Order: sequence, then structure tokens, then C-alpha cells
Amino acid sequence: MFVDTAKICVKAGDGGDGCSSKYRDKYNRRGIPDGGPGGRGGDVLIKVNENIHTLLDFQYRQHFKAASGANGSSNNKKGKDGKDCIIEVPPGTILKDLNTGRVIKDLIDPQEEIIVVEGGEGGRGNTPKRQATKGLPGEEKRLILELKLIAGCGIVGFPNSGKSTLISKISKARPKIASYPFTTREPVLGIVQDDKAKSFFTMADIPGLIEGAHRGKGLGDKFLRHVERTKVLIHLIDMAGVDGRDPMSDYHSLNNELRQYGCRLEEKPQIIVANKMDLPEAQHNLDRFKVEVNEEVFPISAKSGTGLKELINAVSITLAKLNER
Repeated sequence: MFVDTAKICVKAGDGGDGCSSKYRDKYNRRGIPDGGPGGRGGDVLIKVNENIHTLLDFQYRQHFKAASGANGSSNNKKGKDGKDCIIEVPPGTILKDLNTGRVIKDLIDPQEEIIVVEGGEGGRGNTPKRQATKGLPGEEKRLILELKLIAGCGIVGFPNSGKSTLISKISKARPKIASYPFTTREPVLGIVQDDKAKSFFTMADIPGLIEGAHRGKGLGDKFLRHVERTKVLIHLIDMAGVDGRDPMSDYHSLNNELRQYGCRLEEKPQIIVANKMDLPEAQHNLDRFKVEVNEEVFPISAKSGTGLKELINAVSITLAKLNER
């Protein structure tokens, strides 16, 4: 299951109490203050782990607490500091304060980490002129985690255009494939190898978009969020118009959704791909489409595998040029 949002509560450890103690012996009946300070409470950190790809774990655990500091003791012994609590999240996770909606941090780089709540300071031990004090409480927050996938390439298109079939053919990803719309209800990541360029890149299959997706229709705004971090878009079009759709109309409609969503998605490099070229209606539609669009189009059949090597190489070359900038 792919989960891209979660709410969690984090609590840092409390500081340990300072000790109130006096050392006495036969030479000193009144005693000498020797109480040690309390230990500091542990922090709660959120750290990026590139081997995690979903926020699924947070559906089953929402509360995280660091250890409290130990109390001080006599003979000026300091209490042990509390152990930190480390929460691991996938790259591309955005941390928000649930109460204010403020973005705390956008975690992108591997091993990147941030302290979200700090532990309380330990209390002071007693001295000849001061009383021992209690430890301070640790900070506490409620957070929203939002995941935006990081992928080199993202496949966008209307439902039933063949996105899942394509990613299953060129990577080891195995999304559900069926002949009805909205078979894919969550993004799917796959690793694609280009034998010609001897390189790899990540590809994301974004669930099918429909008109009004930028307003949230069909969960479109949720899906479009994952397009924001992709470097290149594969605009997949059902060139055969199997569901009675017009390829040209689909092309313009989807670009309009990208534009209306914002975040300058329409400015991302696009590779236009004409799918289902194994069907007889596709060639006639492709000829008309090329004239109207006046852009390079890659004809493929995801089902039979025709044209996939050329497409993979084109994506690799485009990504390599972007990485050189």
C-alpha cells in the first residue's frame, strides 16, 4: 500500500530533576551540598532514509517519544541524558506543523535530518547558595507528513492510456493492470535501465488524471503533487482512442490541467508518446496528431514492446542534459 500523508505526535524527553543532597561526616555535621544536576531529555529527530518509499508505517504508529533524562544524585553526579528518538522517512517528505500549517522542512537529500522537538534541560543540583530545581519538560508537537515522490521521470495521461502496462514492461514494477479506468489508485515507482547509455533512472506511474484534476476531481490534486519533483514528463496518449476519446483533445486537456495546478508543471520537459500503435486506428490518428502538435512524437506499443528501447534512450538523454545544467 502506498501512503503519502500521515499525522503524528512527537514528544521530546523531559529533563531529569536536580538532586538535593548534603554530604556529612564526623568532621562536618551540618553537611556540604553535593546534589548533582539532572540529565537532559532526548530530542526527536526526523531523518531521511532512501530505502523507504512510503509513509505506510505511520498508519500504525502515530506517537513518538524520546527518553527523559535521569535525575541527578549525590556526590555531584549528573543524571544520564535521555536517548534521542529518530524517525525515518522517505526522500521528498515535507514536515508541517499541524496547528499552524507552517512548513518546517522539506527533506530531500539522503541522510538529511532535522530536530523537530528539543528535550528539556535537566534541573540544577543544590549548591551552598541555591536550591535544587526540577527538570524542564520537553517540547511537544503535532506534525503532518506529506510525501512528494522524487523520480527522474513521471508518466502522466488520462485513465486507461496504458501507463501501468508501460512501466511494467520497462521496469520490475508490477502495478495492477486491467482494461478499466482508475485501475491504478496510487503512484508506482520503478527503476529503468537504458542498455544503450548504460544508465539507470527512476520512473513514477502517476494514476490517471481527468478534466478538473487540478481542483481535486478524481483525487487529481493528490496525484499531481507527485509530478512536482519529477524532472521529465512522459505524456502518454492513447492514440487509438479505444474509449472513444480524441488524442488531440486529450493532449490539450492534460496540459491544461498541469498549467491550472500551478507549480510550473507545464514548463517541465515533456516527451510525447503515442501508445497502442498495434491497433489499426492508431496510425491514422498519429498522422493527424503530428501535423497539429508539430512536436517529436514517439510511437510505441506498450503491450507488444514496440518502440520501448527508443523511448528509454530518449528519456536517458533528456535527463543527462538536465543534470549537466
